[in-house]
Amino acid sequence: MSLQNGPLSRFRLIDLTRARAGPTAARMLADWGMQTIKIEQPPELSEVPLGGPRDGFDFQNLHRNKRSMTLNLKEDAGREIFLRLAKDADVLIENYRPDVKHRLGIDFETLQKLNKKIVYGSISGFGQKGPYSKRAGLDQIAQGLGGLMSVTGMPGDGPVRVGIPIADLTAGINLAYGILVALLEREVSGEGQWVKTSLLESQIMMMDLQAARYTISGEIPQQEGNNHPTNTPTGVFPTADGVINIQASAEHLFKRMCDTLGAKEIYENGDYSSNEKRTNLRDQINAEIAEYTKKRTTAYWVKAFAESGVPCGPILNMGEVFNDPQVKTLNMNPAVNHPRLGTLNVVGQAVKLDRTPQKMRSATPDLGEHTMEILNELGIEKREFNELRKKGVV
Repeated sequence: MSLQNGPLSRFRLIDLTRARAGPTAARMLADWGMQTIKIEQPPELSEVPLGGPRDGFDFQNLHRNKRSMTLNLKEDAGREIFLRLAKDADVLIENYRPDVKHRLGIDFETLQKLNKKIVYGSISGFGQKGPYSKRAGLDQIAQGLGGLMSVTGMPGDGPVRVGIPIADLTAGINLAYGILVALLEREVSGEGQWVKTSLLESQIMMMDLQAARYTISGEIPQQEGNNHPTNTPTGVFPTADGVINIQASAEHLFKRMCDTLGAKEIYENGDYSSNEKRTNLRDQINAEIAEYTKKRTTAYWVKAFAESGVPCGPILNMGEVFNDPQVKTLNMNPAVNHPRLGTLNVVGQAVKLDRTPQKMRSATPDLGEHTMEILNELGIEKREFNELRKKGVV
């Protein structure tokens, strides 16, 4: 088997997703070489994608490394073609509302009878079962319901959404992870299975330590702004020309920070002799530290703290991020060539493999760009394709 196109190139994926969470899962797998067919509505049924215009930044970033075919699953002929694809697929991903796949006759139970090895991945808003399962689930709703907005923002300012669709993205990553686990298990059992996650479950998982504060200790976390909920000093401090992040709650880091600041009296103050004491007096100690940090520039403190081994860093906008020398080294904006739009720099994967690296093989396809090609692979010739096209099946 050749791994020229990536470590997952032996697997075939049917991508039925739209919006963001599902496409994120498919992108995770397609980027590593999984042969991915993105199934979309025929042109006369297509609308502006939920990710914005097809040629826009969001859609182009979400759907690279895939092939696109159009197929109307509400037509019997369209469903028949889909089932022929599913018969030989390794993975299917969908993010319909839980009841839709059953109405279309493309649910896991149906496909498993046709292909016992298929790994069927589902993302929903709130889960496949339960009182909220049929509700429309979007990212900000999950951020609120999953507790994230209750701990985000400045104390007393009310709930604040995170500046990225974190529930969508995490659900997509979780589903891709679950699918890979199922594929590994299939090597032992010879059978596929249904892999499920939701925006709500993924958001709760991402709450991690904040959730464990409640499940284990019974605490209800509150908004802490830029401060860490339990570790001090950790936060944003003023400089002569801006602000800086400092994270120095561990005792050895606290001492190093005070030494670098020239603030011996802060370190020797018995009121600050433990992380618990410092956290109880957070506003007081932060104000004292700020009196020192605001005397020098951000660049000065970044260099000084780096040399003394204190975790610190500037707070950058996205333009500054991608011009940062460390980020440039990491190649987080790889180029992909689009036949109409030219060279596009998309957002890269955070994981790097040294022997079988991830590749940007192709840009986001045009709607139905590969329909004829994929139908040919099923033995459907151009004459039959033209008939299907006239009937609105493809």
